[in-house]
Amino acid sequence: MVSSHVVYAAVPISVIVALGLIRKWRSRSWAKCTSNTCLRGKTFLITGANSGIGYETAKTLIRRKARVIFACRDITKAKEAIAEIRKEQPSGGELIPMQLDLSSFESIENFVEVVKAGFHKIDVLINNAGVYVPLKDDAKTKDGFELHMGVNHLGHFYLTNLLIDHLRRATPSRIVIVSSTLHEQGKLNFDDLNLRNEIELAKKGKVKGRHNPGYSNSKLMNVYFMRSLASQLRGTGIDVNACCPGFCSTNLFRNALRWYHYILMAPVLLMFMRSAQQGSETVLFCATDYSIEGKTGKFYRDCAEYNSKYLFDKTEETKLWEVSEQMIKARKPL
Repeated sequence: MVSSHVVYAAVPISVIVALGLIRKWRSRSWAKCTSNTCLRGKTFLITGANSGIGYETAKTLIRRKARVIFACRDITKAKEAIAEIRKEQPSGGELIPMQLDLSSFESIENFVEVVKAGFHKIDVLINNAGVYVPLKDDAKTKDGFELHMGVNHLGHFYLTNLLIDHLRRATPSRIVIVSSTLHEQGKLNFDDLNLRNEIELAKKGKVKGRHNPGYSNSKLMNVYFMRSLASQLRGTGIDVNACCPGFCSTNLFRNALRWYHYILMAPVLLMFMRSAQQGSETVLFCATDYSIEGKTGKFYRDCAEYNSKYLFDKTEETKLWEVSEQMIKARKPL
């Protein structure tokens, strides 16, 4: 007769094994970037490369002998990340830490001046950095914009425009904008892009559910920016594409989730949450795979073109570009 102690031990072990097998089966649908060509002589600039998807992307590029600029808000963390990668890959490509705060136009301008002084060209710009904060926090950039719009969209919009000449010198070159399928939940109100109404409701606890319009709207702005820039640069040799890395285990949501959320959502996280390394695959695909060279203005997920459910509007796209320029020109012309 089997001991009750054995039964009690066998049940949780069986459940753990079953869940592990289910996750392994589920992850088979998550694509991998198969490109492995040597990238020696290529310069990649990654915003937010010190952690998460940016870090994993950088690790793979370094393994393939690329030069990678770690454009990070915290230069100390950038240097720590570089030290960790160098321990694993003592003979990989070149790693360069540089300070960049996307919440400050002045920091972006100073960063670009250093890049222009030190580098002749940029082969691939990966706009990866992003923020996610509870709307009730009413967080703003140093220039006074709602934080999600200011960092996730405006910061990258300004940085990219200032680096276009460096990308032209490297043609064929690429711009990869890390967005999300959450852009499909976005809704732009040009009378209140800073979301003052939603923020005040959030402060009063009148916002239901976990949907964050600040984040979703900024991801929609990312896609509109990609589409508009791709159209403007078509035929120049600079490809512009956006991608969704999937729902990943990174520190992006550190300000919104508490420990008990992870317990309550454990089954969902097990089935759908990817590691940062798994999330980096589509970013790497967009940045390095030769099969999509010359293709521009596309959105990718799982290393394949993705057809968004959002009904894009050319008028809305044009207006966002114009308004974004105006927001920056209010301080300094592009």
